[in-house]
Amino acid sequence: MEQPQRTEEPEATSRQGGEPEPAAPRPVRRRWRSARRAALVVVLLLLLPVLATQVALRVNYTGDPADGTRSRNRDALWLGHAWIDGRKKDADVTALARRLAGTGIRDLYVHAGPLEHDGTLPASAYPRAQWLVAAVHRAAPGVRVQAWLGDVLATEEPDGLRLERSATRAAVVRSTRAVLDAGFDGAHFDLEPLHSGDRDYLGLLDALHRETAARGALLSVAAHQIDPLPGLHSVLGAVTGHPKWWSQEFFGQVARRVDQIAVMSYDTMQQWQSTYGGYVAQQTALALEVTPASTDLLMGLPFYHENRFGHRGAAETVPAAVRGVRLGLSRTDADRAAFGVALYVDFAATKADWQAYRTGWVR
Repeated sequence: MEQPQRTEEPEATSRQGGEPEPAAPRPVRRRWRSARRAALVVVLLLLLPVLATQVALRVNYTGDPADGTRSRNRDALWLGHAWIDGRKKDADVTALARRLAGTGIRDLYVHAGPLEHDGTLPASAYPRAQWLVAAVHRAAPGVRVQAWLGDVLATEEPDGLRLERSATRAAVVRSTRAVLDAGFDGAHFDLEPLHSGDRDYLGLLDALHRETAARGALLSVAAHQIDPLPGLHSVLGAVTGHPKWWSQEFFGQVARRVDQIAVMSYDTMQQWQSTYGGYVAQQTALALEVTPASTDLLMGLPFYHENRFGHRGAAETVPAAVRGVRLGLSRTDADRAAFGVALYVDFAATKADWQAYRTGWVR
């Protein structure tokens, strides 16, 4: 490509020492300054909304929770697969019952899957289900044991469970029927990544609820977080292909079809406890606004410690989450009875996590 013709430049002037001073390439300098200004504007346009959001979340974490915003004895705990594959024994159930005593936990979500991509579930996936349910009922009367079922959905990758297939949805219903036959008190579903507005998912929930209600069993789901800003899931989905959040409207549609809905209020990309707690407070308020009084709303507590993209262990702590839950509850529906927290997950929890749950939420 031909270089543009240089415009005529002024004659070189002399310095005090008599040496000629080279002329400054002014057009080049002007272009460089303009580029720097443009880059600065772009950076500010990107950073200012982020900074404003972080300030807003920090402010959302201020104030005092209302009196009485403590456990309603409707809390839950996710348990790993070891409880039904033969690794856990009677002594473990006894120890678990001691740990649950005096807390608000009345539901256990025990990993009994994952489902096959076609929706089926072999009985070999939960060989000790009957033993576990009976042992828990003896050691901790009133505590219910639900089968935690899930799979990766083929929404963002080619492999996975496809809810758009009627045969797959029918197989999921049959799998649910089988785990209830095995003695579980309910079925808890965690299907990810589940995009907001998925009508096939809503149809599946309708079919599942008919099945569980006919048996006097529970239907519960793990739910994605709600748009912190309206329509944010659509923007992120268009840019990255991974929407992450649900619309508040879709969250409400799901909540009306189940007995319990547990928000996975962790993996939030927050870097400080204060902004994480403010985010949980916001999520709690958004979920309360659209969850019917007949459905138990549970907010997830991070009982695990990892550092990876989307999750910073030093920020997403149990004390920050509990305080955020109480603030959101206080501001939105402080007297709501059908409300609790869900602890994720038993095998990664520390004594400090359990203590923070007891002192911050139970006591």
